[in-house]
Formats: sequence, C-alpha cells, structure tokens
Amino acid sequence: MQPQTLQFLKQLSANNNKVWFEANKEAYEAAKADFEDMVGKLLQGLSDIDPAFKSQKPKYCIFRIYRDVRFSKDKSPYKANFGAYFSPGGKKYPGAGFYIHLEPGKSFVGGGLWMPESNILKMVRQEIDYNLTEFEGIVKDKTFKKLFGAIQGEQLKNMPKEYAADNAAAEYLKMKSFVVMHQLADESVTDAKTVKKCMEVYTTMVPFVNFINRAVNS
Repeated sequence: MQPQTLQFLKQLSANNNKVWFEANKEAYEAAKADFEDMVGKLLQGLSDIDPAFKSQKPKYCIFRIYRDVRFSKDKSPYKANFGAYFSPGGKKYPGAGFYIHLEPGKSFVGGGLWMPESNILKMVRQEIDYNLTEFEGIVKDKTFKKLFGAIQGEQLKNMPKEYAADNAAAEYLKMKSFVVMHQLADESVTDAKTVKKCMEVYTTMVPFVNFINRAVNS
C-alpha cells in the first residue's frame, strides 16, 4: 500500500465535500487503484485457502466510497476509508467472511459474522451449543487470542429463550454478532509485508469462519 493512499484518505476526512473530491479526483483514482491492487493480492492468497475465491474479482469485493446519507444525520458524502469483504459466496453471502478496513489511525483486518438475520443467528447459536468444545478450542487458541483477544459484537442482556440461563455456552449464545479484529498501525499498512500480515490473520481465522459457515450452510 502506497503512503499516498492513506494521505488521500486523511485529506478526504478533513475535506469531505463534493467540490474538494471532484478537484482531487485524480488522487482518488490512484488511491482506489492502489487499494484494488492490494485486494487482488489478498484474493490470490485466499484462493490458496479456498478455491471458491479463485473466480472472484477485486472490484466486487470493495465497498463504494460514496455514503448513503438518506437516513443519516451525518450528510458527509464520502467514506473516509477503503473497505473490502471476502467470503466464499461473494459480498452478499449471508455467512461469515474476511474483512479489511483502511483508515488513517483506524485500520484493521479481521471479519466474521456481523448482525446476521435471525434465522442465521439461530443456526450459529445452535452449532455453538452442540459443539462448544470445538468452538472454544478455536477462539481460545493461543495464536487466535494473541491476534484478536475476545470475539466482539453486540450482546443480549438475557439468554435467548431457547436456552437455559446456566448453559455452558452462555457468553457466546448471547452474542448477536461474531466479529474479530486485529488493528493495523499506519506504518504497518504501508509496509511491504502488509499483505503477508493480513494473510497470517486470515489464515488464523479460517477455523472460526468455517465453523460459522458450517452452521449457515447446514
């Protein structure tokens, strides 16, 4: 990743308006191409893990920079970040996948399952309930914990009605999302080893993502 890409995003954050954006369209196109190149390399790495990624193209994994402001109090027209999502079934796949977020001072790599529909969430909870030992073996693995710490995501105050309050998997069954994140410092993002580092994170995530998607695809 070129330092100019993060610099563009930093400037965009300070000048989030159409006039500035149009005047700096060339810088945007260069930053976009740089990010797309990185996404292509990540897809190549992921295709070595799962052949389902071989047919996917970078541009279909990348989120648009234009914000939908129709229902938002924040009327800033552009996102001050670049983001891409990778999953075996494409960007709209309802299961878990891998994510990268580039934003000066706030970049991270990770993924998982974010705010799924109720039927998907029920299937994941059931899979955890049935296979708690396997799931804890994944999320309590030494490398996993070193990279991510704990699973993140909004939680219910009380247990889902399908489960007893003393269920051994209570801390996971209350979750509404199953997300993991590994922060990336700006100097790490622009380092020549960025893609390698991201792939180390994704590789560590594979059992976690596969566990969730086994439930989704069951």
